Amino acid sequence: MKNIIVNKRPRLKNPILVAAWPGMGDVALKAALYLKDKLSCVEFASMSAEEYFHPSGVWIDNSLVHIPEQTVGKFYFYKNSASGPDIVIFLSDAQPFIEKGHSYAKEIVDFALSLKIKMIYTFAAMPLPMEHTQMPQVHVAATSKELCDSFSKKNLKLMVTGQISGLNGLILGVAKEKGIDGVCLLGEIPIYTIQIENPLASMAVLSVLTQTLGLTCDLSDLRKHAEEINQEIEHLIEYLKNPPEEERPIDETEVDLFKKGLADAPSLPDSARSRIDELFILAKKDLSKAMELKKELDKWNIYEKYEDHFLDLFKKPPKKQN
Repeated sequence: MKNIIVNKRPRLKNPILVAAWPGMGDVALKAALYLKDKLSCVEFASMSAEEYFHPSGVWIDNSLVHIPEQTVGKFYFYKNSASGPDIVIFLSDAQPFIEKGHSYAKEIVDFALSLKIKMIYTFAAMPLPMEHTQMPQVHVAATSKELCDSFSKKNLKLMVTGQISGLNGLILGVAKEKGIDGVCLLGEIPIYTIQIENPLASMAVLSVLTQTLGLTCDLSDLRKHAEEINQEIEHLIEYLKNPPEEERPIDETEVDLFKKGLADAPSLPDSARSRIDELFILAKKDLSKAMELKKELDKWNIYEKYEDHFLDLFKKPPKKQN
């Protein structure tokens, strides 16, 4: 745990860990941030990311070049005055490159072990062909059959097959290796809104978590924010259907195409996109980098989009004509 600095180690009662990073719909990070703020959690440790993150680009401000600030993960705690467990929350606003992901997750899990944490919760989004006005359901994936059964009894859907990309999933795999139980709560989001913040899904997963842990947490602000987001989507769709007189309205078929366009829009963080571009260049020069590139594409569930470009790396160049 060489990268974690503890300001003051709290005395915790049967603590559980909630960990979150950015992802589709910002479901995970927004849910954990909201929980941290509503419980008035106290910061007690930080994790330097220098070993796991390397700048893949620069920011331009007023025409001047700046190296991005180093990402720092932070640990917070909440002392539960009721009979339930104390809570530790880990938040980071970025995910490391895939080749560093396992080591990064391992350091967090080792720190969790030092705090005597025996359960880790994460959140994620589950994109589905649904409308943004529908109340999302929550799906569950866990590290043991016993945990799956316990959530199934609460009438929650189990995620039977699939993949949970990034650290919100990977950390649970590392936890299982270390003997810590883990649960991922996945909130449904419309496929065409993966680019848009989805507080309704964040509210759904938080509702399950708080009920499971016996926590009291006011979710009304999330509900209000969700209503505002849905109104913005409705306004946009309504504008497309009924534009100003000089513009042609669009029909339902075109609205569906618009939604599909939102779903197909790039969902990658700038850092991930830069990394993929960099790996394509490296793999073109050195095919040994192709596997690393494939893992990065799989991590973000975009291999199909890049498949032709990826397979072109293995094509032999045409012979030169004399």
